[in-house]
Amino acid sequence: MRVLTVLTYYRPHTSGLTIYAERLARALVSRGHEVTVFTTQYQKSLPLEEFQDGVRILRVPVVSRLSKGVIAPSFGRMATHLVRQHDVVHLHLPQFDAPGVALRGQLMHKPTVLTYHCDLSLPNGSFNYIVNQVVHTTNHLAAMLTNCIVTYTQDYADHSPFLAHYKDKLKIIPPPVVLPQINNGAVKAFAQAYGTAERHPVIGMAARFAAEKGVEILLDALPGIVQKYPHAQVLFAGQYQDVLGEQEYYNRLMPVIQKYQEQGHWMFLGVLDPSQMAAFYPNLDVLVVPSLNSTEAFGLVQIEAMMNGVPCVASDLPGVRQPVLNTGMGKIIPIGDAGALAQAILDIMAQPDQYHIDPKEVARNFTPEDIAAKYESLFEQLIQARKTE
Repeated sequence: MRVLTVLTYYRPHTSGLTIYAERLARALVSRGHEVTVFTTQYQKSLPLEEFQDGVRILRVPVVSRLSKGVIAPSFGRMATHLVRQHDVVHLHLPQFDAPGVALRGQLMHKPTVLTYHCDLSLPNGSFNYIVNQVVHTTNHLAAMLTNCIVTYTQDYADHSPFLAHYKDKLKIIPPPVVLPQINNGAVKAFAQAYGTAERHPVIGMAARFAAEKGVEILLDALPGIVQKYPHAQVLFAGQYQDVLGEQEYYNRLMPVIQKYQEQGHWMFLGVLDPSQMAAFYPNLDVLVVPSLNSTEAFGLVQIEAMMNGVPCVASDLPGVRQPVLNTGMGKIIPIGDAGALAQAILDIMAQPDQYHIDPKEVARNFTPEDIAAKYESLFEQLIQARKTE
């Protein structure tokens, strides 16, 4: 089967969406399929074409940016060529160009699947309001033109105003989650490099430094935690400088963060590769996901942490709360409640054994191979349906 995967950003850009797409593409290749990822050259240093782990990656040049989106004039021409060459089209939303690609799929009688990762909710402002409305409209156009819409959880589907319009097209497929196998030496080396042995508790946050991630909620929770645990430390893994559209947010929070850095309570680790992430989680006492809105639909990092025996504290958002609710490995807090976040961390530290289950039980439902098999079955059903039309 020839699968065309289309999204605005792909690796090395780091987000839950790009990690999901990369894992799925590799797993489909391992199952014998040809996968082409069609995306944009958001950095000029990236090659226009390359192969990674059997996945063909094609990028079109970007001439300008619009908020978190890009303008790539050759995108449409290349999309027409690629849709014609492939058996099935797989779109990842949110994405400005999705309606045009979905329309090509319909006109060329190619089954089109849309994975809806999250709602887009940009910060307040007149320009961002316009961008939000444009994306909302393009999402609906793409959804109307696609054959099936995949989302991570029924919880998110039940609470998404967008997905409520397309219940007859919905299919629930969990996200693919995997980490490299590493030895104890790598975990100890990480601990030595970042001094985690001298810190307790070690609180992890793995995300882009973005307003919807709720970084300030963790900052506001820290005084209560430090009062109880004077050697507490936050390890922030992920891009924190020059995040698209987040400079104002970064500038606003940095004065507070710098004070915590000076006191040894906060450390930025930057973007970690998969092996480094595999060493990051075992060094944590708890992972936090204090997200603020439906831009966060699940939080893959929760499963990664739980696969390493690390409990999580997550916001009471549709989808985001599911890993904790399904496993019992952590606590759910009201959205934006710093006091509740602090108390949840203290509760977990007081009785950590109450928040542990067998990590293998967590991993079982999220292997990329199983998720790829579910997509493969869906693609085949749609291809057969097209043949009988």
